[in-house]
Amino acid sequence: MTETIFSAVVLLLCASPLIILGIVQYRSKEPVGFWAGKKPPRQEEITDVSAYNHKHGLMWILYGVGFIACFLCGMCFGGLVAAYLCMAEVFGGLLGMIAYHNRLNRIYDRKRGEK
Repeated sequence: MTETIFSAVVLLLCASPLIILGIVQYRSKEPVGFWAGKKPPRQEEITDVSAYNHKHGLMWILYGVGFIACFLCGMCFGGLVAAYLCMAEVFGGLLGMIAYHNRLNRIYDRKRGEK
């Protein structure tokens, strides 16, 4: 029981910033970024800033909620299964987010729309 409580606390400490980041990005009026250290696109480079930010925000919220869902599903089958599911979420989710971010950049890039 102690392991479960400790694991849940650690999970919430890790997933909460992801969900908060998603909420902040969802509500942002300026274009948001994805990569650390790289400046986000300027407002004039994006065709629909609101939709771009909403989709980026939802992406981060779902990533954080995915950790919680994997943990809860895994706890039904044991702690080791929860750990494996969370690891799959970390790597698979991150790869999916990179692909989705690149797709959003292609969709909302003003330069591509002008060609």
